[in-house]
Amino acid sequence: MGGLKIFSIFTSRNVNHTNNNHLLPSSNNPSHQNLIRNDHSNSTNAKEDASRNPVFNFLQRFMSGAKVDGGSRTEDEEKVYSWLYKFAQSQRDLVFEYVRSTERGLSFKEAERRLKENGPNVPLQYTFPSWWHFLWNAIFHPFNIILIVLSAFSYVTSDSPNGCIMLALVLISVCLRFYQEYGSSKAAMKLSEFVRCPVKVQRCAGRVVQSELIVQVDQRDVVPGDIVIFEPGDLFPGDVRLLTSKHLVVSQSSLTGESWTAEKTADIREDHCTPLLDLKNICFMGTNVVSGSGTGLVVSTGSKTYTSTMFSTIGKQKPPDDFEKGVRRISFVLICVMLIVATIITLIDYFTSKNLSESILFGISVACALTPQMFPLIVNTSLAKGALAMARDRCVVKSLGAIRDMGTMDILCLDKTGTLTMDRAIMVNHLDSWGFPKENVLRFAFLNSYYKTDQKYPLDDAILAYVYTNGYRFQASKWKKLDEIPFDFVRRKVSVILETESITEDRSSQFSGRFVITKGALEEVIRVCSFVEHMDSGPITSFTSEEQKRILNLGEELSNEGLRVIGVAVKRLLPQKSAQSNRNDGPIESDMVFLGLITFYDPPKDSAKQALWRLAKKGVKAKLLTGDSLSLAIKICHEVGIRTTHVSTGPDLELLSQESFHERVKRATVLARLTPTQKLRVVQSLQSVGKHVVGFLGDGINDSLALDAANVGISVDSGASVAKDLADIILLEKDLNVLVAGVERGRVTFGNTMKYIKMSIIANLGGVLSLLIATMFLQTDPLTPKQLLTQNFLYSVGQIAIPWDKMEGDYVKTPQIWSENGLPMFILFNGPVCILCDVTALFFLWFYYEAYNQMNVVFFRSAWFVEGLLMQTLIIHLIRTEKIPFIQEVASWPVLSSTLVISAIGIAIPFTAIGDVMGFTELPLTYFGFLLLLFIGYFTVGQLVKRIYILIYKKWL
Repeated sequence: MGGLKIFSIFTSRNVNHTNNNHLLPSSNNPSHQNLIRNDHSNSTNAKEDASRNPVFNFLQRFMSGAKVDGGSRTEDEEKVYSWLYKFAQSQRDLVFEYVRSTERGLSFKEAERRLKENGPNVPLQYTFPSWWHFLWNAIFHPFNIILIVLSAFSYVTSDSPNGCIMLALVLISVCLRFYQEYGSSKAAMKLSEFVRCPVKVQRCAGRVVQSELIVQVDQRDVVPGDIVIFEPGDLFPGDVRLLTSKHLVVSQSSLTGESWTAEKTADIREDHCTPLLDLKNICFMGTNVVSGSGTGLVVSTGSKTYTSTMFSTIGKQKPPDDFEKGVRRISFVLICVMLIVATIITLIDYFTSKNLSESILFGISVACALTPQMFPLIVNTSLAKGALAMARDRCVVKSLGAIRDMGTMDILCLDKTGTLTMDRAIMVNHLDSWGFPKENVLRFAFLNSYYKTDQKYPLDDAILAYVYTNGYRFQASKWKKLDEIPFDFVRRKVSVILETESITEDRSSQFSGRFVITKGALEEVIRVCSFVEHMDSGPITSFTSEEQKRILNLGEELSNEGLRVIGVAVKRLLPQKSAQSNRNDGPIESDMVFLGLITFYDPPKDSAKQALWRLAKKGVKAKLLTGDSLSLAIKICHEVGIRTTHVSTGPDLELLSQESFHERVKRATVLARLTPTQKLRVVQSLQSVGKHVVGFLGDGINDSLALDAANVGISVDSGASVAKDLADIILLEKDLNVLVAGVERGRVTFGNTMKYIKMSIIANLGGVLSLLIATMFLQTDPLTPKQLLTQNFLYSVGQIAIPWDKMEGDYVKTPQIWSENGLPMFILFNGPVCILCDVTALFFLWFYYEAYNQMNVVFFRSAWFVEGLLMQTLIIHLIRTEKIPFIQEVASWPVLSSTLVISAIGIAIPFTAIGDVMGFTELPLTYFGFLLLLFIGYFTVGQLVKRIYILIYKKWL
């Protein structure tokens, strides 16, 4: 995944605090002692003695990466949280002492020294994976290594054809995997997009009398202790403690995923109960100023900021899943068995023939027969086939392994916006102050949106669309715009001043004259109103505090139903005054008449409910992980069919113990108001404690942590670039039904892979043990090395069709996982059936054809070659289904064709000139009659063993 170079949050525990950079105060500062030791003194003292032991440190590092359960924050996160909370809780004068700065700012010399000591203010440094990195990963697969070693031995023993065949198999597999992953996979953090901007900094200069200067520096040159000045549009260059603020509104969407803004103020001291991202006097690196201005003290920069700590795990290589671990175990077991059996057979053959080179060659041939040579090719072909099929469904598969993981996925975590919903506003209703529909509210809201020109928002489009599609005729052409007071994030409302084209024609009309029409946040609109309009044609009365409270409660009830609410107010102006005089004589937005409310809704996709229902039928549970409010999340879940019996929020999770956290995550289906790190912890908890295979579907920067940690990371083409970089699968269309098809294909891919693994190991292991028995029984080679390699080659070629096989309907209905004990028991049950078949053929040849005679060794090898090849070719039909093969279930036509072609070639070889060259002779028809009875018996016994196995273990593949 590339080399992610991350600066440590703090220096090692065994390093004295005096060596720390200026993010933390020096250790000789008593305030620093209180800051750092307050929360961690007990745990630190308990670990000091053990940390001095290098063996303990090694074991701790080795074991710590094995499991991340997500139940608690990491040590680095705890340090950053503690550091920022101390600033939030401290008085303004004390914060300068913590970072050894002054109210005038740092001197240029001191800033330069700190820059050299701390390094550039860059959150992460990322090294993109190079082509050789992908090539290295593609080559060093366990079975590839085995084939490369065996091919080397083949060349040493002058068996070049066999060596070439094995190298060709390795080359095809490596090229297939390298091409797919190098062409589409890049995991890179793009936090540098946040920080490429100039920053206004206050510095002090002068030797005797120091003066304050406002200078502009590059963001990379900002250091802890700097005082920054910010205005609308500016990005915060680090974690900042506010010193002064004026109507400051900040967007934290890069951290929370919420589109709403947050108000910030310097004149407050927070407490520890406030969630970190809700701290009013702390601003975070990467967030931006929407409106207002102020100054702040930089307390953390670079890799020591909250943002960098949050993203520090991105790009690190994921631990191998159960499938990869299982393949590694199989590889080691096969290597051990191969070494033991090949050595025994080599020794037996040497003591019999006294020809060392021929014995070694035969031993290598046996080792080749035991190795599933096609495993890398079969697996990569299956995955590539699934990737191509998903590409036809407009999906880009960046990691081939994600196809297989989708087949094992049993929990899908989703972000709300853009995945379950349409990510656009639709107007729902227009209500008066009592909650009844009223056309007058819609009329003035429409006129406001129609004549507003400063900036169109989605809510304006929703109002216009509602009016046009429902046949309202409000005759906007009869009005003339005089002025506009644009929307800003301090007032949180917009006003337009209109008048009718001819205000003298009908002065008695209620819509004649000059009006100021205001709409915006409900609280802000109520604040500028002194009157309220009651029922239709009813009187306008004073706006009492009780009525204000009642309307605010009505708005809260509507919000709890998942609706967004804005208020509408109007005020009639004197016609003789111009618009400009009105604005100069006093506040236009005052003493207004409150008309009512407009409600909006972000509706779920039409396909979402059906797709989630289909996923549930296939055993994939959905959990909603969102940064939005709980009420809105519950509303969406009701619409799409997700149960809301157990719900929770991010602030609630922060208060739980580790065990309670895991239990809450296990039960909850809706988790709202989550920060990016909380989403990560939820995913890790489900993986490590719940033992689930987790998929995560998200499209924002705030989803990147969970995307990177999930077994299957899924994003959309319109998502943030960092989300797409870290995702394993990218949906070109926001349709969850594509995921249903991906789950089905993943399970077919997993099933076909398991077919090959179980079938090839049983056939190869059974064949080699049969060779060992025959060698000991006959005191000679049952097959020559050339014959054995030819048999193995034909059998391997016949397996290429397995990725094109189909799976039974019941198999794809449930998640399929790798069973740690399943494969050994499967081999223990089915392996003896193959050996029994081979031994039966051995005794039949021995007694019926008197093949033990040295004069008939050629006949024996011919018969043994055909029997072994047919059995290994036909075994796939017994293994591939739990039903009766050829009767209740028939393989796909590519598998049937492959079986027929390879079987025909195997039967025909002894009758051709090729057979003469290989040392074969023609076989009588009676032998093929015996083979027919033998394989009928094999399938009968095999089916009986299959039913017993299914009865005990409740599954087959």
